Amino acid sequence: MTTLRPARRTLALVSLALGGFAIGSTEFVAMGLLPNIAQALLPQQYGADPDAGIAQAGWLVSAYALGVVVGAPTIAAVSARFPRKGLILVLLVGFVLATVASALLPSFGLVLVARFVAGLPHGAYFGIASIVAGDMMGPGKRGKGIAMVLLGLSVANVVGVPAITWVGQVAGWRVAYAVVAALFALTFVAVAAFVPTSPRDEHATIGRELSAFRVPQVWIVMGLGAVGFGGFFAVYSYISPLVQNVTGMPESFVPVVLVLVGLGMVVGGVLGGHLADHSVKRTIYVGMFALIGALLFTVLTAQWVWGVLAGAFLLGATSSAIPPAVQSRLMDVAGDARTIAAALNHSAFNIGNSLGAALGGAVIAAGFGFLAPGWLGIGLALLGVVVTMISYGVERRSTRRALLRRASTGPITAPVPTV
Repeated sequence: MTTLRPARRTLALVSLALGGFAIGSTEFVAMGLLPNIAQALLPQQYGADPDAGIAQAGWLVSAYALGVVVGAPTIAAVSARFPRKGLILVLLVGFVLATVASALLPSFGLVLVARFVAGLPHGAYFGIASIVAGDMMGPGKRGKGIAMVLLGLSVANVVGVPAITWVGQVAGWRVAYAVVAALFALTFVAVAAFVPTSPRDEHATIGRELSAFRVPQVWIVMGLGAVGFGGFFAVYSYISPLVQNVTGMPESFVPVVLVLVGLGMVVGGVLGGHLADHSVKRTIYVGMFALIGALLFTVLTAQWVWGVLAGAFLLGATSSAIPPAVQSRLMDVAGDARTIAAALNHSAFNIGNSLGAALGGAVIAAGFGFLAPGWLGIGLALLGVVVTMISYGVERRSTRRALLRRASTGPITAPVPTV
């Protein structure tokens, strides 16, 4: 696919990024509308205790994230031999149907189920789209290809999430999800028109893909993504009540904060893709420490408007610089199970999404206030640094043992070349 004409390659990459834009919209729009959703679907809880009602509505965020965790490895393993373009189109149909259901179902329980189902195609889409984008970019540019697909996710936080949040505040949260469903339908048309057909992997099997789970490093790197990103989502899931209750700004100010998160994500995503092509290890370490700094800055300055605005940008930039490197590392340590490894990246981050939203809601419901998720997030991000150290420590020991085994077998004799 690297022989595509530049114009066709650009259109194909933009089409795949549009899917990321729609996914970012469906995943994050609830975070700016949690008070509205709680008031509509949980009127008794919200009326008795607004904080508890908002915390319970946060389970919609967790349900979507759990859907990603379940769907990413399952769909990636089962469909490894399917033609990639056709599979992407099927996943987009699933997105449309589940998002429409989210907009129409009448009760909190049913919407919760719909959000879980909507999350199922998420990881598989990003995993397969990243492989397609990487193949189109060519050798040595995999990080840039992954970053291009994820860029749609970042741009969604600049344009899509704030705009759809505003629509939800004005016309109702159900209308917001209807708009997201239309974005998925538009992506289906674009992918069908511009993404080239790629041959399926004839050697792929469910067993080969599932073999990734027998690699300890896969679990360690997934743990890095889960706990590290849990720190970001502990704050981001409750950004709307933070702005309104800590900064003291009206609901109409929330989209402005979301725009700055999105702008940070665009900058961080592009930078992270370039850095990952140079050094995956350095990108992960620098990104994790930068995320910790951004979380600390936000907690200490959120009472002021300038603080919450700057913190929003920093959180977006630091959090989005890490995923291209983590995805590249997962694909490296998983060996031949490339499809499932690319999808597992999004399982890991959405474990963090679910973990952060659930724990953040727990500390809010316990009465610790809307700054408490920030302190929780710092702890989770620090744990992510520890897991990173474990991952590379295990790798160094494995390499050392391999070298010792080779040395114990005696000198290596170069093979005699054949003529």
